[in-house]
Amino acid sequence: MAKYSLEISRTAEKQIKKLTRDEQICVAKAILSLAIDPFPRGSRRLSGYDDVFRIRVGIYRILYSVAQKKLIIIILKIGHRKEVYR
Repeated sequence: MAKYSLEISRTAEKQIKKLTRDEQICVAKAILSLAIDPFPRGSRRLSGYDDVFRIRVGIYRILYSVAQKKLIIIILKIGHRKEVYR
């Protein structure tokens, strides 16, 4: 299985910086694991989008897009479960 490359949007970078150190570590581990398996157990496709998915990391959600032909994963947003979809 090919390893995907990761890109993080500026929005996601800002949102990561707002998290506590422990939360940043958990989110970083989840993001790095996406490079190996872009569709881990528990990932869900967002309704209304063809290539946008989400994974849960505690009370946070990571929204990401997968370009399968180019083997790229783009991290779009990271946020609390109540606010990330807005």
